[in-house]
Amino acid sequence: MNNKDEPPKLFGTSGIRGPIGTAVTADLALKMGKALSTLLGPGHDIVVGYDSRTSSQMLDKALIAGILEGGCNVLSLGMAPTPLVGYATMKLGDAGVMITASHNPPQDNGIKVWNKNGMAYRPNQEKELEKIISDETFSNGSWENIGKVKDIKNTSREYVKNLLNYAHIKPGLKVVVDCASGAASYLSPLVLRKAGCEVITLNSQPDGFFPGRLPEPSEANLQELMKMVKATQSDLGIAHDGDADRMIAIDEKGKMADFDKLVSLMAREVGGRVVTTVDASNSIDMCLEGKGEVIRTKVGDVHVAEAIEENDAFFGGEPSGTWIHPDFCMCPDGILSALRIAALVSEKGPLSKLLDEVPSFPTLREKINCEESQKKMIMEKTEAEFAKLFEDVSEVNLIDGVRLSLENGSWVLIRPSGTESYVRITLGGKTDLEAQKLMDKSKEFMKNLF
Repeated sequence: MNNKDEPPKLFGTSGIRGPIGTAVTADLALKMGKALSTLLGPGHDIVVGYDSRTSSQMLDKALIAGILEGGCNVLSLGMAPTPLVGYATMKLGDAGVMITASHNPPQDNGIKVWNKNGMAYRPNQEKELEKIISDETFSNGSWENIGKVKDIKNTSREYVKNLLNYAHIKPGLKVVVDCASGAASYLSPLVLRKAGCEVITLNSQPDGFFPGRLPEPSEANLQELMKMVKATQSDLGIAHDGDADRMIAIDEKGKMADFDKLVSLMAREVGGRVVTTVDASNSIDMCLEGKGEVIRTKVGDVHVAEAIEENDAFFGGEPSGTWIHPDFCMCPDGILSALRIAALVSEKGPLSKLLDEVPSFPTLREKINCEESQKKMIMEKTEAEFAKLFEDVSEVNLIDGVRLSLENGSWVLIRPSGTESYVRITLGGKTDLEAQKLMDKSKEFMKNLF
């Protein structure tokens, strides 16, 4: 239950997300546009883009109407991947809005807001928007001060040109790109081709029904891509989610890269101070030993971005494939991530070999259904009781959920999802058997809480 002085919570770990018609509506988008204009003040420029979902144009029009009514201007990208919205906001805007539910199913949509440096709005800024919407303290512009709309679709050309300066790929690298019929369906294959790759596309026509596969780039959803990489004897497979803030790689054998190993590989390549989240395995620590420093933070790209800024880090990445490259922009960029992995493969050899060199423990992940109203109670009980199940706990981390580090190097994390109705269990064990035992123990604990 909300404190009576607090407005209803709209934002989760990564913006607002939920089913169209209930959690996310045109009315909400209109109010969000008006609230953002109210917060910024009249005359400011707000970049707006949307993904390929069937409801995105509806929300786009409502959001734009709200922004204009509040007296701010709209710099319209139309359909665009999230990294382009972040980049355009950094270059041209005072704020940005991306209409997307990222990897959520087709019936969902969402709204995410960006700062002028290309970084997602911080939680305190999101609370300000929530309060304006709750109190309906909107500032409406008078008839002579209504905002204007400017088309900035050509910004994509500058984005592509600048991306190509950040990764150098030897000509001829063969890559299969699966864009999930999402917002990067045109742009990601184009960038890789311009970088010198031979590109085969899969699910690279925008379609809000996601007919080829669901937008989450999970192993179950990427079976066709994995087979295609192997059948075409390609060097690499790349998969995006619906808005391309994420990138997942498939090696030349048609095997999906382990999430933790992939982010560890890139962190080692960058070196120095790197940021990751509490749900990342110890692979990244082992990779960076003697070569850099690992800083852990809450799950969510805004928390990764904040930690990058606070620690002057060189790279930030989540095991989900959401990576931030601060030398380019503070917005997660799956297209740039794809370029950098392709460059690494072209320079240093097959991805399977590179991943085999990354030390790791077996890692398991599970999702437990949990209604939003239950999450607080479940996590309070977890915080109080979970560590008591183990005799060899060396550290309890409560930054985001409950993360237990065990004396032998194994670890277990229980945390509520910020975007879906789940509680997530993530863990790493020294052996497959130990990892499974830890998972069984954790699931039994969770079962007894409901």
